[in-house]
Amino acid sequence: MDQDIVQRVKADPDYHKLVRTRSRFGWTLTWAMMIVYYGFTLLVAFNKEFLGTRIGDGVMTWGIPLGLSVIVFTIVVTGIYVRRANSAYDELTEAVKKKVQA
Repeated sequence: MDQDIVQRVKADPDYHKLVRTRSRFGWTLTWAMMIVYYGFTLLVAFNKEFLGTRIGDGVMTWGIPLGLSVIVFTIVVTGIYVRRANSAYDELTEAVKKKVQA
């Protein structure tokens, strides 16, 4: 890549905004995911009795819907990031590309 283009990209305020907002949002989602995963893992490790408690008169225990919720949460977080990436981040990326190419 041409060093002139690299320097123009690095100097662009929209590029800095893109990096800052994407990083902040990515770390927020990462921490949310870690809390859910490790929270479930700690629940499995330290409160097996609760996870083994039956729901109603059936055979389903609390562990099944909670485990399923972790999986669904992962899909939702991924969808949230993709939606943000396809809107705000793509717009900023295009703005940077237009400025650099001009």
